[in-house]
Amino acid sequence: MSADKIVENQIDSSMWRMSVAPMMDWTDKHCRYLHRLLSQHALLYTEMVTTGALLHGDVPRHLRFEAEEHPLALQLGGSEPADLAQCARLGQQWGYDEINLNCGCPSERVQRGAFGACLMKEAPLVADCIKAMRDVVDIPVTVKHRIGIDRNESYEFVRDFVGQVADAGCEVFIVHARNAWLKGLSPKENRDIPPLRYEIVSQLKQDFPSLTMVVNGGIKSDTLVQELLGNLDGVMIGREAYHNPWWLASWDALYYGREQQEITRERIEEQMVVYMEREASTHGTHWYSIARHMLGLRNGLAGARRWRQVWSDHKLKELPPARVMEIARTKPQL
Repeated sequence: MSADKIVENQIDSSMWRMSVAPMMDWTDKHCRYLHRLLSQHALLYTEMVTTGALLHGDVPRHLRFEAEEHPLALQLGGSEPADLAQCARLGQQWGYDEINLNCGCPSERVQRGAFGACLMKEAPLVADCIKAMRDVVDIPVTVKHRIGIDRNESYEFVRDFVGQVADAGCEVFIVHARNAWLKGLSPKENRDIPPLRYEIVSQLKQDFPSLTMVVNGGIKSDTLVQELLGNLDGVMIGREAYHNPWWLASWDALYYGREQQEITRERIEEQMVVYMEREASTHGTHWYSIARHMLGLRNGLAGARRWRQVWSDHKLKELPPARVMEIARTKPQL
């Protein structure tokens, strides 16, 4: 990798200090709106959007977002350089701050499309994809990948993958610190069974000090976040951010040096109700499909179980969200 290439387009690695992972069926625009209420600075990612969905489907449905969601990255799934370039251009036109290529998803459906984690076996193709996208946009083009494929735990494999993709101009690598087993494990099992090896990501940073290295996988505490930030440029949080979103409320103060926001869970709930009402009037979106993303907001507090039950009660679907909030806050009669 040429040092001149890195200097030419030097990026601000602090953009990736804390981020929420792209998660299928979870990080839609409603989830991201909640997360942005909790943290003003964390980088947010869309669910993976395939090139086919954008080139042959409903573009506004896939790319629409609220202005408040910035900074926001679009994750693409695909393996044809020309298609990815066309979709990256769309992403920039719609106002995204980053285009990310998925080289980490191990699902069989994604494999049938010849993208996701199986792309790690084809580093030259990934490099062509990165170059094609970088040629048509001037926002960062990044890669999210695993540390290996199947039971191959050779460090040289992931090192060479990163090196070849970096030569194409990619400066930011988001590394899920587990192997992806392409056969024999479900996507859920792929998030739990292959062992976490954070030291591999740290070694990549040592070998490629000019690149921005972000680690992802199994991170659930500030203690671990702070330990990982000692060696790496950023930390990406996945399922823990979804199941315990209130954690994000402390990130701006802890990781960006900003004053702690004066927010409460009740205030966040109220803001989400306003958002639900706006989405219903503007786009016809029912509040029920939005509320599912905030069910973890009161995790660990007294009354959290009943609060979740109220917001997920299909029998209340015809009530306005403000009324549902009122019911959720009413103490049950003994």
